[in-house]
Amino acid sequence: MNLILDLNECPDIPHPEPYSGVQITENELNKFIEITIHEDKQPIVIFGANWCPDAKLLEGVMQLPTVKTFLENRSKILHVDVGDYEMNTELFNLFDQGIQDGIPRVFIMNRMGENINLHANDVMRKARELSTQDIFDYFQEFIIET
Repeated sequence: MNLILDLNECPDIPHPEPYSGVQITENELNKFIEITIHEDKQPIVIFGANWCPDAKLLEGVMQLPTVKTFLENRSKILHVDVGDYEMNTELFNLFDQGIQDGIPRVFIMNRMGENINLHANDVMRKARELSTQDIFDYFQEFIIET
């Protein structure tokens, strides 16, 4: 049964900009996944950029108190900046070799490091067309209760 957001919980405007312009190596990404699993949480890797309105809205929803508490208790999130598609895009191949562009891309793994939302990693590319509850429901679909 999904948690329902309070109607007063709305993302702040302007939306947060979580991407820092940092180049991430494959080793660093794998280490994040390993550490997160060791902490008995689900790794979430989100590819995006601060120029992308869908990526910023997604982050705004993720910062809502109910959503943030839900995610923090069950998962850890790594934001991977793709810039203008000139950085970190080779890391897409670790998850889905067919990706050329399109952000945000959300990859959610189980506690064994297996990607469990590969078929739906592109849903947030249209975050602006989704309700706040729809975005929260997306995470609730893949995040396993502890």
